[in-house]
Amino acid sequence: MRRMVSSETRNPLTELRRGVLAFCVLAALRREESYAFDIVRTMSGTDLLTSEGTIYPLLARMRQQEWVTTDWRESAEGPPRRYYAVTARGLRALEEFSKDWSRFSHAVDALLAPGAHAPARTAEGGTRRDARPAGR
Repeated sequence: MRRMVSSETRNPLTELRRGVLAFCVLAALRREESYAFDIVRTMSGTDLLTSEGTIYPLLARMRQQEWVTTDWRESAEGPPRRYYAVTARGLRALEEFSKDWSRFSHAVDALLAPGAHAPARTAEGGTRRDARPAGR
């Protein structure tokens, strides 16, 4: 049975990492195909990857989603390595995420700014930055 963790004890940065890490890996692989340890090295200085053990299950899920393909290659430095490359499906997922992330991060930044107010809703359901919420 899974133990429930209250929202008060969860680390918000851990939750954010968990939600964006696959897309960050896709972005890294968009530049060039790579093997898992290289991906870990790329991410290690970014506060995105907290342990090497995180990458292998993530890459397995990404293979199941057909976001990446793999290819075994001989290595001069030891055993063969599994190289990962982003697929067309992975690129589409990354593109969609990038659009969503841009809107999301701008909304969060706007709300976190000192003296910021939540944008008011328009009749169409969108937001207007210059509108004030009712009753203010």
